[in-house]
Amino acid sequence: MRMRKKKNLEERLAAVSDYLYVSDIAQDERNFAEASDKKEYIDFEKWFANSNPLYLEIGCGKGKFACEYARLHPKINLIAMEKSANVIVAACEEAKKAELRNLRFIKVSAEYTERYIKPRSIERIFLNFSCPFPKNAYASHRLTHRNFLEIYKRIMKRGAEIHQKTDNMHFFEFSLEQFSQCGYTLKNISLDLHASGFEGNIETEYEHRFASLGQPIYRLEAYIND
Repeated sequence: MRMRKKKNLEERLAAVSDYLYVSDIAQDERNFAEASDKKEYIDFEKWFANSNPLYLEIGCGKGKFACEYARLHPKINLIAMEKSANVIVAACEEAKKAELRNLRFIKVSAEYTERYIKPRSIERIFLNFSCPFPKNAYASHRLTHRNFLEIYKRIMKRGAEIHQKTDNMHFFEFSLEQFSQCGYTLKNISLDLHASGFEGNIETEYEHRFASLGQPIYRLEAYIND
């Protein structure tokens, strides 16, 4: 069901325009072929006013993780992507309120990542509680499907990593298989993150909810050797 447009959304988006790049691609549009036809690279060095390492969160929701990560890592420039204007506006407002100058947002569907981000420019990708699309017919929409993993390969620098977290066991199993089939090496795999002693974890909104219910949180790190 389509989310109802928030009151005063356009005014709120305009008020955070210094933090937000708004793509003109429709929210529900998913077209891999069209996405690769056109390039509109964003000049991140100009936008951030520095050349610090670039990290990317795909599917940032209301920005709890992105804002906290940016606050804790001021020498990292974090780009947070989210396709819904209704959702991303709250994240932008939180970042602006906290004056996080190392955090920027792009409103676009993940299929269009390569249109805006140059090859070999990202040093880390975060996939936090992506929609698992449980029906097999929609497997290609999962952000760890091979179609997306090939996109990530092209925008990642040598030695870059993908960090994934999810509460969905079947999605996690699917992800492990896809990463392996696409030539990624896996490390630091956890089947119960909060019981593992892992240090430095930043909870998302979804993670806090699921963990409070006693559900295990699954996590992995993946990288390409070449």
